[in-house]
Amino acid sequence: MAKRKVEESSGGEASWLNTFADLMNLLLCFFVLLFAMSTVDADKWDQLVQSMQNSFSILSSGGNTVGEGMMIASGVSQLELLDEYYREKTNSSSEDTEEQEPLDEFETNGSEPKDKDGEEELKEELEEAGLKESEEMAQKIEQELIKQQIGDQAEVDVNAQFVRITLSGALLFDSAQAQIREDALPLVDKLALILEKYNNSLINIEGHTDNVPISNERYENNDLLSAYRAFAVKDYILGKTALEPGKINATGCGEYNPVADNSTQEGRARNRRVEIKIYNSYNSN
Repeated sequence: MAKRKVEESSGGEASWLNTFADLMNLLLCFFVLLFAMSTVDADKWDQLVQSMQNSFSILSSGGNTVGEGMMIASGVSQLELLDEYYREKTNSSSEDTEEQEPLDEFETNGSEPKDKDGEEELKEELEEAGLKESEEMAQKIEQELIKQQIGDQAEVDVNAQFVRITLSGALLFDSAQAQIREDALPLVDKLALILEKYNNSLINIEGHTDNVPISNERYENNDLLSAYRAFAVKDYILGKTALEPGKINATGCGEYNPVADNSTQEGRARNRRVEIKIYNSYNSN
């Protein structure tokens, strides 16, 4: 009985091994079929290997396929060169930066002075052109003043921006008043005729006083007095001409722009004035 049991168990074990062997054979055949049906794109593999060689330089002496058995070994052996490779890259980048710095400095230092020189030259040219135009305007205005027989009642001077006609405050106004005197109206009429010829120019009328304090019922200080005098001349000229109101400005300057010494009577008389500035075409926009 015991011998029969051993034989039965031996037969069961042999049957299991046969079944397992058959399964392994079937799996092997299955993978062989898969391998036979698959294809490897050699071109793409070569491109991948070439790219890694160019980027890291660790496969340059290794194989191109796993079948040659060299790629892994050669690649790992060349990993020791990576440190040297990155040091060379870092040093070359630093050298490129140092080489570029003098160029950048040259470009910066070379271009900015040119731009500044160009701006200065353009500015000088504009000033020269403006001064030339102002001088021509002043010459015509002086001729008109003489023609109108008021050349001795007005002073004319110029700069690169405008022609300035200066009138004495004593001719136009009574002391501490901003209403144009009756005997001064013909003078302002003749000035208005001259100004009307410059209807395209910006005109600014400025009132100026001396430094003697003023305080009355109408004007609290010299600032207000100078402003009222400037507006009085402006309004009168606009009423006598067809000048565009937007082209004429009135400004009260008070005592803050003296042309003479306020410590003397003559100086204070000169500081009490009205200035009419006629801007040239370069400064009228």
